[in-house]
Amino acid sequence: MNLEQNRNEDWMKLAVSQTRQHFEKIKLGGGKKAIDKQRDRNKLTARERIAYLCDKDRPFVEIGGFAGFEMYEEQGGCPSGGTVAGLGYVSGRQCMIVANDQTVKAGAWFPITGKKNLRMQEIAMENRLPVIYLVDSAGVFLPMQDEIFPDKEHFGRIFRNNARMSAMSITQIAAVMGACVAGGAYLPIMSDETLMVEGNGSIFLAGAYLVKAAIGEDIDNETLGGAVTHTEISGIADYKFKTEEDCLDHIKKIVDKLGEPARAGFDRAEPKAPKKDPRELYGVLHEGNLKPYDMLEIIERIVDKSEFDQFKQDYGKTILCGYARIDGWAVGIVANQRLVSKNKKGELQIGGVIYNDSADKAARFIMNCNQKKIPLVFLQDVTGFMVGSRSEHSGIIKDGAKLVNAVANSVVPKITIIIGNSYGAGNYAMCGKAYDPRFIYAWPSAKIAVMGGDQAAKTLAQIQVATMKAKGKEVSAEEEKELLDRIKASYEKQTSPFYAAARLWVDNIIDPIDTRLMISEGISAANLNPDIQHFSTGVFQV
Repeated sequence: MNLEQNRNEDWMKLAVSQTRQHFEKIKLGGGKKAIDKQRDRNKLTARERIAYLCDKDRPFVEIGGFAGFEMYEEQGGCPSGGTVAGLGYVSGRQCMIVANDQTVKAGAWFPITGKKNLRMQEIAMENRLPVIYLVDSAGVFLPMQDEIFPDKEHFGRIFRNNARMSAMSITQIAAVMGACVAGGAYLPIMSDETLMVEGNGSIFLAGAYLVKAAIGEDIDNETLGGAVTHTEISGIADYKFKTEEDCLDHIKKIVDKLGEPARAGFDRAEPKAPKKDPRELYGVLHEGNLKPYDMLEIIERIVDKSEFDQFKQDYGKTILCGYARIDGWAVGIVANQRLVSKNKKGELQIGGVIYNDSADKAARFIMNCNQKKIPLVFLQDVTGFMVGSRSEHSGIIKDGAKLVNAVANSVVPKITIIIGNSYGAGNYAMCGKAYDPRFIYAWPSAKIAVMGGDQAAKTLAQIQVATMKAKGKEVSAEEEKELLDRIKASYEKQTSPFYAAARLWVDNIIDPIDTRLMISEGISAANLNPDIQHFSTGVFQV
């Protein structure tokens, strides 16, 4: 390994370490005091419940771990959106698990909590995954009720999805381990089976204090809506248990007896490790991602036996397309190439930019994968489409629209990994969040924005300076530089993967060495949905 590779590796490992440090703090939820209070009530934390429930020999892929990161600071924060969730195996069956974190504002729902829970239900519906809800929530965070209660993508959509999933024959199991209040009380009752823990689990539309205020009745919460009440009197719940462990053990028994699901039939061979060491992924990108690199070096450290069969290898070189296997799964890979190359006319093509020929090639490849029922993997490091008179006269908008059309209408599962830049329309064409990837992850090196920080900051600064000068204000070179630096710092923060993950633009920030695992688990989930629609691209200019 040369000096430059060492620098690259140090930079990436530092970024991974920073991500881990942030996440270790996030995993504390509402803090150690809140965790201790939970344990004093003989309750496990959300993460402990999931760890106990899941098979020990299979991975748990957390989704939305950074949701709410550095948001709601005036309200005390909302680590992981007050919910721990992801893909885990229970009794050998891959499931979506969603657990309220009672240590975060008593499990109250912030706006990001609703968005995260809806994302989990979306994943479950797309992939026909059984859903296990571990309920322990005080309901909507009232100071922000206007941002979580009434709109289409707010709290009430959860229960609409409960009903839709039931109609789709998706198993839903709810274990009530703490409070389940007001509108939230509908979630366990709209699930297939409801389990409750005695002494801590409770379900009611209004708690004892509100009942007293509303109708003058004196009653305690346990009598009002505890486990005994709902298993012996109302008949709302199906099972009651003395301990959380007993409750979780019974969930394992329920899942163990689920019928074998139909499958999509994506091809899987015996997994083979890459010949090139995946640990070398840390040294491929240059520090700050400021220099070109060969995307093949990344692909060959992710795919089985490091074998990648390129499609149209000598055409449209700024996008690599080809077939491979990842952990045995057959995949089609669409990846931005960062190397500078020459086209057939001998003209230089800048790496990371989408040209007419590369857009044309990628669109054709995507159609081929849909024809063959092969899942698609997008590896993003894109600065956008090529601009200028030559590209415009050659019809770059037409070719770009062709690619966007193919991505939008693709019916095979799409999994997106944002490795570096994800700018402008390049984000869309390479299957950004708006184009419904089944799963979308970011490396710590990712940057997501409408354009690069330098260009955006200079543009915004020029506009502000021109506005000030138009009002007759003199702007010195020092003031102009200070303005530019301030805008750039703000813009750079908004392009970071933490900013994106906090708002669920990506499902999580991952260690590069875990890329292979995330893709494999994503396809495993997608393979549980046998309903693949007919592929049609509709109308586009040729």
